[in-house]
Amino acid sequence: MNNLWKPRRTAPFALSLAAALTLAACSKTPEATDSGAATAAPDTTPVAGPDAKPGIAVSDGKLVLPVVAGRPGVVYFTVRNGGPGAATLAGVDVSGAGRAEIHKTDGGTMSAVKELQLEPGADVKFAPGGLHVMVFDLDPKLKSGGAAELTLTFADGDKASLPLTVSAMGEDSDAMAGHDMSGHDMSDHDMSTMEGMAH
Repeated sequence: MNNLWKPRRTAPFALSLAAALTLAACSKTPEATDSGAATAAPDTTPVAGPDAKPGIAVSDGKLVLPVVAGRPGVVYFTVRNGGPGAATLAGVDVSGAGRAEIHKTDGGTMSAVKELQLEPGADVKFAPGGLHVMVFDLDPKLKSGGAAELTLTFADGDKASLPLTVSAMGEDSDAMAGHDMSGHDMSDHDMSTMEGMAH
């Protein structure tokens, strides 16, 4: 009888040992992701990797710095929906900015845009006098001639990104035509209506 019971006692012991080794191996996985080589992946893969929004192309990105430090800057770019279905742009993020919000200027009045529908084949320009992205709390390290990154977040969670060239106001007169940030008074702009746009 001892010989018959012996395998039954050994099997649970072997399974327990295998489980312990598996857990030990899994516990080392987070350490690997915390290494310098792996920490870059969360920042780059969702933005520019295979998880980027299918069919969406973003181009001509530029960040224009304000004349007076502490005032908001502005971002312009072009986004094209080359996919078969509509896409809803739900938020924006700009590296080096504490907050970024989609705005639209219409007849001299600026208002926040919570969502933007991109129909199939649509080519939408964020440009002076129309749609644009306002950026607040800019990092002082952002300088003309430098670079930043724009990340678009869509309603389904997909993302797309674009490098931005950084310039000072006045360096690109065409970019700032119709959008004079030096005279842009934000004091009467109801920021409470823009909650949830920062990402």
